[in-house]
Amino acid sequence: MTARNTATRYGAVAKTFHWLTALLILTAIPLGLIAGDMAHDLSPGDSAALARVAMLFSLHKTLGVAAFLAALLRILWAVAQPRPGLPNGDRRAEAFLAALIHWALYGALVIVPLSGWVHHAAQTGFAPIWWPFGQTLPFVPQSAAWADPAGAVHWLSTKILIGAILLHVAGALKHHLIDRDDTLRRMLPGRAGAAPSPEQPGHVLPAALAAAVWIGILGWGVAGTAGEAPERAAVTQGGGDWLVQEGQLAITVQQFGSAVQGQFGEWQADIAFDPETGTGNVSVAIAIPSLTLGSVTEQAMAPDYFDAATHETARFQAEIARSGEGAQGYAATGTLTLKGATVPVTLPFDLDIAGEVATMTGGLTLDRRDFGIGAQMTDAGQLGFAVDVSVSLSAARAE
Repeated sequence: MTARNTATRYGAVAKTFHWLTALLILTAIPLGLIAGDMAHDLSPGDSAALARVAMLFSLHKTLGVAAFLAALLRILWAVAQPRPGLPNGDRRAEAFLAALIHWALYGALVIVPLSGWVHHAAQTGFAPIWWPFGQTLPFVPQSAAWADPAGAVHWLSTKILIGAILLHVAGALKHHLIDRDDTLRRMLPGRAGAAPSPEQPGHVLPAALAAAVWIGILGWGVAGTAGEAPERAAVTQGGGDWLVQEGQLAITVQQFGSAVQGQFGEWQADIAFDPETGTGNVSVAIAIPSLTLGSVTEQAMAPDYFDAATHETARFQAEIARSGEGAQGYAATGTLTLKGATVPVTLPFDLDIAGEVATMTGGLTLDRRDFGIGAQMTDAGQLGFAVDVSVSLSAARAE
């Protein structure tokens, strides 16, 4: 068996790509479906079940990336090779349908894993891809504006892929069992070939129709999710003698070895501060339901975690003083009340005042167990105990 295709048979390389892609896709699809069903049935605090779901999703994603790369290589090889003709190309309707499914499959083999990969890269969450090249993609920001359309396209295109696979298999079995030709055998190991009929279908119209279907699916994914996740105001002005102009309040936690990043979209800071003495006080109210935390946002709002329905607001109240860490070093020492628990905390930060505008950046590390967040998740390997908090803002002196 030669490596290259001929007019009557597929070569070893094409056969290898065909069956490798089939193996990856037919393994990844059931894994994704099973993991999705298990995720919907998770009980709060069932760490063993959560670990199984994360493992299945990670395997699903890893195989999906492998399938995408294999499909690209397969398509590039196919473009450079002669394609064996159909033995029944003179049956126009059947040949047209075969060509249409062929092009639909090629599109699906690229769009399904790629849309899933973009969805993964555009948000943070558990179940990382098992490879050493990171979890992001170039030119894909971590944003719901990217994650939601990609997720919608992935969901629908998977259904198209499953349908195309079923039709492809049905066609191969028809050739083998009813027509009794060598169409199926020439894709199996060995030297089997099938003489093509003199008349062969054109590929322009089937390819154009398949492309139109995929363009429609991509358009549906973008249009169907437009406006579903409006951007929240980052911070609102509070009282005090400094009025916050803009700011960001973010958290990072480790889940199954991967960093999950999120931020609060609504919070208000009341700041009183005297630059001359370097002292003051601050009171911050944080809207817990405004937290976005990648793919685990909904889970984070549940009673076992932030319990946003019962505890809608977290409050940080502290006194400000110089910390002695350089000319710009300060610390806000006070308490954080979250989910009904009040814990003493110190937030070190750097402060730069230029004229009437002050800019600060700071951060601290909290222990989620102090606030009863994820109390039943006792394995730090599944959900880290440490939560890194970072804050930055600029404020103008009140007139």
